[in-house]
Amino acid sequence: MMSAAGASSLNHSGPPSRGRSSSSDNSPLQEAFGTRGHGLPDSARNWAFPASAPASDAARPDRAAYEDMTAIDWILEKTKERQRLRMLGGMPGAERVGLRGYIAQLADASQVWLVLIGTGLVVGALAACMDVATAWLGDLKMGFCTGADGGSFFLNRDFCCFGYDVDVGKKCAGWLSWSEALHMGTSRSAIGWLVEYSFFIALSVLFAYMAACLIRRYAFFAKHSGIPELKTVLGGFVMNDFLGGWTLAAKSFGLCLAVASGMWLGKEGPLVHVACCVANQFIRLFKAIDANEARRREVLAAAAAAGISVAFGSPIGGVLFSIETLSYFPDKTMWHAFVCAMTAAVMLQAIDPFRSGNLVLYQSSYTVDWHDFELVPYMLLGIFGGLYGGLFVGLNMAVQQWKIRLSHSSLLPSPVKQVVLVALVTAIVNYPNFYMKVPTSRLVLNLFTECAQLLDDDVGLCKTGAASGATVVLLLFAAVLAFALTAVTFGLHVPAGILLPSIAIGALVGRAFGIGIELFVRAVPDSLFFASCAPDVPCVTPGTYAVVGAAAALAGVTRMTVSIVVIMFELTGALTFVLPIMMAVMLSKWVGDALSEHSIYEAWIRFNGYPLIASEGSASSAAAHVPPGRAVDHMTALVDLHVLPATGHSITSLQQMLATSSVQGFPVVADTNSAVLLGYISRTELASALTSTSLRPETPAFFVAPGSNINSALDLRPWMDQTPLTLSAHAPMQLVVMYFQKLGVRYVLFVDHGILQGLLTRKDAWHVLNGDGRQEKQRARHEGDSGDDDGDDGGQSVGLLRGQADSPDASSRGESTQQFQRAYSIVSESGGPLL
Repeated sequence: MMSAAGASSLNHSGPPSRGRSSSSDNSPLQEAFGTRGHGLPDSARNWAFPASAPASDAARPDRAAYEDMTAIDWILEKTKERQRLRMLGGMPGAERVGLRGYIAQLADASQVWLVLIGTGLVVGALAACMDVATAWLGDLKMGFCTGADGGSFFLNRDFCCFGYDVDVGKKCAGWLSWSEALHMGTSRSAIGWLVEYSFFIALSVLFAYMAACLIRRYAFFAKHSGIPELKTVLGGFVMNDFLGGWTLAAKSFGLCLAVASGMWLGKEGPLVHVACCVANQFIRLFKAIDANEARRREVLAAAAAAGISVAFGSPIGGVLFSIETLSYFPDKTMWHAFVCAMTAAVMLQAIDPFRSGNLVLYQSSYTVDWHDFELVPYMLLGIFGGLYGGLFVGLNMAVQQWKIRLSHSSLLPSPVKQVVLVALVTAIVNYPNFYMKVPTSRLVLNLFTECAQLLDDDVGLCKTGAASGATVVLLLFAAVLAFALTAVTFGLHVPAGILLPSIAIGALVGRAFGIGIELFVRAVPDSLFFASCAPDVPCVTPGTYAVVGAAAALAGVTRMTVSIVVIMFELTGALTFVLPIMMAVMLSKWVGDALSEHSIYEAWIRFNGYPLIASEGSASSAAAHVPPGRAVDHMTALVDLHVLPATGHSITSLQQMLATSSVQGFPVVADTNSAVLLGYISRTELASALTSTSLRPETPAFFVAPGSNINSALDLRPWMDQTPLTLSAHAPMQLVVMYFQKLGVRYVLFVDHGILQGLLTRKDAWHVLNGDGRQEKQRARHEGDSGDDDGDDGGQSVGLLRGQADSPDASSRGESTQQFQRAYSIVSESGGPLL
């Protein structure tokens, strides 16, 4: 006899859901907000998983949740959502109609807007707090505010000296440098300069060390920018804790410390990760969204726009960034992203952390126009941006590969030591160079702003008055140093973005280029090329070259296009400069693509081994990399697969099989002789079925309807995908890749007249597209020609027996995720001393 809590009885042939079943005595509001449970209704289950007989929710067990480092089932998730909406929509067969159904629909529709508006408000407030904290910590390296006219210790220099006109030489009485506080002279004296230099280095290293320890101790996923991982998550990959509360806290605090340390990194990219972490906390409050992984990703893609909105003060740019760089749901995302980005910008504007009315520190404006002869310099800046992007991606990846080669020796310091060393070198280099000494955001502000409009020339860009060749040399020298430091810094175990450093490097080169053009115009004012210049009026505006150079460098490293143009327009408000920016971005992307196939984010996705197959039409579309041939040339053949016959099992035998095998999924066949495909069951679902039953261990288990002479048996059909996606083994690889791209499937089974021929998982397809050669290596080992000893799976190839059966399903932390782990395994993730 089967108990009610058992796994599945003979008449229990309907498939399980991914939620918890419960009674139907709930109000429309409870149902809409997910408090009832979120399993599939019977109609959805029977549609998605054909079964021989209906089943009751009370007897049907839950379906196992997704494991870490696995892919979601897009088809199942979308089917669940369609059926849930049908139940709310008052369609024929629905549970509620009329006013009750309308209230349920209204409550359900409001959930997404509550999440997005709440996310925007919190992200705007967080960004304002981070701006204030970062400014204070950054200025603390130079001195502090006393209790005099400037206020208190916790004011940064700008607020401490608010009201003092530095241009007329009026000294800020409330601000003390460290040398003055210690009564050791001023920075003009040798001793005072050394004291301030020492404090600058010590506090820079301290902030960087604290940020690294914070990440190492509490939230490993809070390091880096988070955009490569976010792209992978939105593509259907599951990364537990990547969007968790600890990650949010560690990233927020660590980002303030890392930016204040003066290392060449930015907070703009990480703010996208922060915004998605905030959205994920709100999503957990609404079961109807939280229970559906596909719907969750749609909301996260929209929430990402809020991060760019507050980072650059560019709400529309944030929307375009979400669609261009992250989103796989452009039609659904645009309106949601717009609301979230707008709410975040309004909140940041209301707080006004800089007390200037600007959303970001380096917002500027131009009232001049450009001349036709300047198109050539602008185009040259576009070419520079592409060269910078291609070289940066190559150098940054070379640094990471060098770390990998040293990871097994004692020559490579621990991650925290690496951060400390880079922060030390950066501080030593930054302080003597007045262009690099100030925070990066203030440097960009000075480079964007014309000397006539610059109230506080922190970097000394305009103190010498007229432009000079020496200024050009110093700007280019600072750009070279910044390029090298950024290439080494991006990839350390601290929160770090690449957007603002790229903007600064491009602005340095652009400003130098603009000053050079200005000097050339002054040298030959009567040239025919400059006939359009008005007399007694500046002909060239070097600040505009900084803006164009910044856009070009940003496009070269990220390969974004439309969103960069809009972001730069919203930063400057100069509509007349949209055309030069567009030309520079276009040339930068062309040159960058010629030098480096991938953007910095895509390069890191490949480096980490994330099984993300680019969507069709993207900059790195997988279609362009599909090798010639057919599926049979790349699939895992039947002889290498671990298949399960439909009969002949017991609960004990299946448990023993799971215990001795690393297989992550199994094709189910009628019998091993005919190999007629019946379905597919993942390791997670099979394990869930076996552990949730109360039947005796010797009880038979079947994947088909048992015979009438069987009194008690475990029916595994509810856990099995009885309609897996199949193709002919001779289908072209182009078609197979399109299935992975457009349908988001985790695996494709290949059959010939119903006979199983092989299997290709999403992870396998990723290896094929990236020329990994993994399958050939596995087949060579199967034939005894390889000495690879990374695990004995009976000689089977990739796919099922390498821990990858469920699509990106690198669900184990072992060899199956070797590429995913290599960037993180330079040292152990936990344990051991911090230094």
